[in-house]
Amino acid sequence: MEESKPRIAIEHMPGGVRVQLLGRWNAGNLAARGNWQDLQFNLGALPQDWRTCEWDLRGLLRMDHVGAQLLWNTWYRQWPDTVQALAGQRALLERVAQFSSVLPPRRAQTAIDLYLRLGAWVIRREEHIVGALRLVGQLLLDLLQLLRAPRNGPWRDISGNLYRIGATALPITALVGFLIGVVLAYLMAQQLRQFGADAFIVNILGVSLIRELGPVLAAILIAGRSGSAITAQIGVMRVTEELDAMKVMGIPQGFRLVLPRAISMAVAMPLLAVWTTLAALLGGILAADMVMGLTPGYFVTALAKVVQVSNLWLAMGKSVVFGLLIALIGCHYGLRIKPNTQSLGEGTTASVVTSITMVLLVDALFAVVFKDIGI
Repeated sequence: MEESKPRIAIEHMPGGVRVQLLGRWNAGNLAARGNWQDLQFNLGALPQDWRTCEWDLRGLLRMDHVGAQLLWNTWYRQWPDTVQALAGQRALLERVAQFSSVLPPRRAQTAIDLYLRLGAWVIRREEHIVGALRLVGQLLLDLLQLLRAPRNGPWRDISGNLYRIGATALPITALVGFLIGVVLAYLMAQQLRQFGADAFIVNILGVSLIRELGPVLAAILIAGRSGSAITAQIGVMRVTEELDAMKVMGIPQGFRLVLPRAISMAVAMPLLAVWTTLAALLGGILAADMVMGLTPGYFVTALAKVVQVSNLWLAMGKSVVFGLLIALIGCHYGLRIKPNTQSLGEGTTASVVTSITMVLLVDALFAVVFKDIGI
């Protein structure tokens, strides 16, 4: 229950800072999943001058020796200047203080501390980089194996993933693309009309949707929809010990899990990018017809003249890269999930965030490298 969860409330008042303790500070609630981490985070956010704060313990529902020891350690085993507590709470704290030694005062973070924290962060990232390189190398080996013996390939898994990733994503990608096209056309019409440049809406919409927005929108939607599903599927297999069973039975995880999803995503993403772009163009055509009076026939005819076909090939090419990245990131985080539900949720969230970030970074890289193509 939320009322019994151990927590603190920090209130800034004109006379100073008031820290109020709430909930049940006992061994059972402190050991509950998530309570200890949340409480440690909140205690770490206390101001440096904690001794001058006004501490109010009267809102506690219960406190035992474990909670009292935690609070006493938070005070660095020294009494603050102002403590409002009930008689039983004060007696419990005095009993804990009697058998506890004094800790040295908390010192402020220095540049060396920040440097060491940065080093620890880099070491944690190194594990991700090594795992990603190992996953890419295994994928290349599995592709060679597939080319040598195509009859033994996981074609049923590939077709199933193609349906789940591609076919079932058609409605949502079309809807989002159509609405984006309508919004862009409407906003551009308001600006272009001021300069009498209504006809240039075809150029702007055509290049922006075909070259950039269509593939990026499709990739972001698929990263949130299918990338998270890939991580969750493999993560559930870890929780239910199916991955361990595959290892015992000698079934290669990369060939049966990573390869089908990578191929399916690489095939489905260009098609979804074209589908999303067509839906966005349709929305732009309808909005331009209603707002600016440009007929659909004129729009389609002018689009073929002002937008080079190389933009379409570039969009499909980077969509393949987007698909591979989303599949590999989803599989990477799925295989790293530990056999518990908390790790499953954290891994799925990290997979989606990383996939979307990588899509945007790679899209920016493509924009810089191929800036002279199709413009």
